[in-house]
Amino acid sequence: MTTPTSDADAPLPGPPDPWASTSQPSWRDGPPYHMTDMIAAEPAIAERLIARLADPAGAAAELAREVGDAVRAGSPVVITGCGTSDNAAQAVAAILRSELRTGRHLVRSAQAFELSLDPPPSGLVIGVSHEGATTATNAALEAARAAGSRTALITVTRRSPGAALVDLVVESEELDQSWCHTVGYLSPIVAATAMAAHLAGGEPLSGASARALLTQDGTDDEGIDRIAGRLASSREILVIASGTDRPAGRELVLKIEEGSWVPAAYRDLETFLHGHLAATSEDTGLVLILTDRERRPERLARALAVLRAARIVGSDTAAILAAEADAAVPADLTSAGRLLVDEAPDLPSPVAALLGSAVPLQLLAERIARARAVNPDAIHREVDRYRAAADAAESPEVA
Repeated sequence: MTTPTSDADAPLPGPPDPWASTSQPSWRDGPPYHMTDMIAAEPAIAERLIARLADPAGAAAELAREVGDAVRAGSPVVITGCGTSDNAAQAVAAILRSELRTGRHLVRSAQAFELSLDPPPSGLVIGVSHEGATTATNAALEAARAAGSRTALITVTRRSPGAALVDLVVESEELDQSWCHTVGYLSPIVAATAMAAHLAGGEPLSGASARALLTQDGTDDEGIDRIAGRLASSREILVIASGTDRPAGRELVLKIEEGSWVPAAYRDLETFLHGHLAATSEDTGLVLILTDRERRPERLARALAVLRAARIVGSDTAAILAAEADAAVPADLTSAGRLLVDEAPDLPSPVAALLGSAVPLQLLAERIARARAVNPDAIHREVDRYRAAADAAESPEVA
């Protein structure tokens, strides 16, 4: 791996005081990009965050109690966000559901704009927002509070605008230095892992265990580069997943599109075979994510059917696989290669899957950007028309 420009074990800076949103990341002509540095920093970040959130009198424990209280009362718990934070919100919901003995059906995720239009009149709404300034997420929190829900926020600091809209804030304290957010995806997953441990009433996850899981690469650099090189020339990249792997699949799609500008789309494992296969060709890249150990035999059998179909069409195929599933997938069904994820049997299934797949999917996206000679940090906003397009999307003016 390219050596990071900074100490991967050093804490990242928080937002400025007084709070201000981030400016466009400084430009780098080649790797290591800021995104490269952020991926390298994640194992240490996770270890520090788990230690900070393990306090039984801290905000993560308090929010876990509120989740438990809401579910016991039969009230909904909705986790919400936008973009990377939307994918992280889905991951948070999956982790929290796994620790609830009853009322699991009450915990769900919702995209922030949609939630702002139809907020729950009771229960608990938890926003996920890396900087705490996402317009749609803050609107959802405002609407939920006005409708009668309790509100909370998982974000970098309680000094952010979103923190003023909620009853409780869980802080990550360390700010992603790239706009192609990787730390912004991982931090809420780690926070949810800490909350799940508080819900379970047991020992918190070892920070060292999380660090070890995030440090494993699943393959060598040459293998990652080979996969990325094959996928980088695709007309489009499809990502398929099932179960707890679905948030990771959606996040990989987002990272590919914003980081390397290749059109990409997510499909649920079974959905892909119901019409979407017809639009694929030898110019299509396909990535399977299969790390969830729950009902794995059924998911694996259907995934093999998808890979066989893709092979016949001629698509380039790759996979991010749990190590124990590796032998069950014939080598010729992943023509571009595969990344392996440690099983981590001591962790709850959704935690093992979501933590285990985070770094491999981010590395793959970062290497696709390299293969296309694209700097992923600014998510295309170093180009005037894309920056203007983003500004127009946030403008209150109506054409």
